[in-house]
Amino acid sequence: MDIKKLHENPPYGMIAILFFGAFVALLNNTLLNVALPAIMTEFSVKPAVVQWLTNGYMLVNGILIPASAFFIQRFTNRRLFLTAMLLFTLGTALAAFSPSFGFLIAGRMIQASGSGIMMPLLMNVMLTAFPVERRGTAMGIFGLVMITAPAIGPTLSGWVVEHYSWRTLFEIVLPFAALALIFAFFKLKNITPNRDIKVDIFSLVLSSIAFGGLLYGFSSAGDKGWDAPIVYGTIIAGAVALVAFIIRQLRMDDPMLEFRIYKYPMFALSSVIMIVLSASMFSGMILTPIYVQTVRGISPFHAGMLMLPGAILMGIMSPITGRLFDKYGGRVLAVIGLTITVFTTYLFSKLSLDSGFYYIMFLYSIRMLGMSLVMMPVMTNGLNQLPVSANPHGTAMNNTLQQISGAIGSAVLITIMNTRMETKGTELAAKAAASNHGAVSPEAMEQLSKVAMLNGITFTFFIATFIALVALILSFFMKRVQPPKTDEAVAKKLKLKPQTE
Repeated sequence: MDIKKLHENPPYGMIAILFFGAFVALLNNTLLNVALPAIMTEFSVKPAVVQWLTNGYMLVNGILIPASAFFIQRFTNRRLFLTAMLLFTLGTALAAFSPSFGFLIAGRMIQASGSGIMMPLLMNVMLTAFPVERRGTAMGIFGLVMITAPAIGPTLSGWVVEHYSWRTLFEIVLPFAALALIFAFFKLKNITPNRDIKVDIFSLVLSSIAFGGLLYGFSSAGDKGWDAPIVYGTIIAGAVALVAFIIRQLRMDDPMLEFRIYKYPMFALSSVIMIVLSASMFSGMILTPIYVQTVRGISPFHAGMLMLPGAILMGIMSPITGRLFDKYGGRVLAVIGLTITVFTTYLFSKLSLDSGFYYIMFLYSIRMLGMSLVMMPVMTNGLNQLPVSANPHGTAMNNTLQQISGAIGSAVLITIMNTRMETKGTELAAKAAASNHGAVSPEAMEQLSKVAMLNGITFTFFIATFIALVALILSFFMKRVQPPKTDEAVAKKLKLKPQTE
């Protein structure tokens, strides 16, 4: 494939098919959470068991995404997308018509094996198809897909579960998945460069233990507690395996995941900003629904509606942000976006027991606006410094770090909230008992628990403000970059063989 001709005439039709497939896969990611209680009832399973529908999905993604750099380099983008979409479609069908919980779990795992490769593949195609000066716009449209699909998921599933069976969630996705597969079969072409490389089985095993262990450990910490053997055991195993994995990759001539791309300073900086930002972002995504539903007593469906305008605004802004990135670069957008994020996160730390519905909606929407100015520009600016041959490693690394940092961020923030809530609850209960001679009514205790939870949530938002502030400070060091002109440059820098196209 002639890269120059490709840049002059990008394959928009093909990219639209990839977008459609990725949208369906991402929409599916967030559909099931609301339906878990209904599934528990139908199959008579406990919360710890039903949680494997989301944990298992996440783990398969966590294992496959780091390996995506190998798959993208080894196989053509057409074969890879068709395989991923076929697996996703088969998994969706199995889940929709599953006669038992075991079949449902298997369906979700097969779905995950398809969707795990979808996002890194799409990002890699975008980086190959567009020159640096037009990547911002292209990645902005990509951001629209990445943001809108997960945002629609909870609201749509809330409505569906209220009126229909949980199986309808899979039945809605199935025809769209099949449609994406049919379009891809007839229209998809190969544009990404490939190499005949061999998979290192030991690296794959270490990667699976490392990223799977870390993801499971941190994701379980909020529910099971940090002192649970399964939590600290999997985190320790994951950390040890990760160190061994990194050492092995640095010693290999053809690594599964190339860590030497961190020799590029803007890519390294963008990774650090994205890690910090992902941790902070999860404060809004997790704590806002808890506040709205538990403290304010708003129904799950209306809680989803409250968060929907922010997600829509973020989606609308994504292509606009992409165009602004192409014109002005990433730093100015990141600084403005993170300033908004820091300020609104601080305002969330001032919420009260009677904060208005529309005030919360407005505040959440403005926070999402700030996020929309940061995510894609920071990521794209870092990837722009990498040459074509390093793109699969860059996209795999970014997607992996986002998953890991999101899991760590949410676990830490939930722990902070619970600790603060318990401390405040004990303090309030003691004061109430002292002033009422030990007698506290159930209604008073319920109110005290709400106050304690509110205190835990607002304090956690206050901590998240400082996390976002770290990302803001780092964003001032961003610079506009260009990739090396030839693959000989990357070969020299990373001590690798240049990639042929």
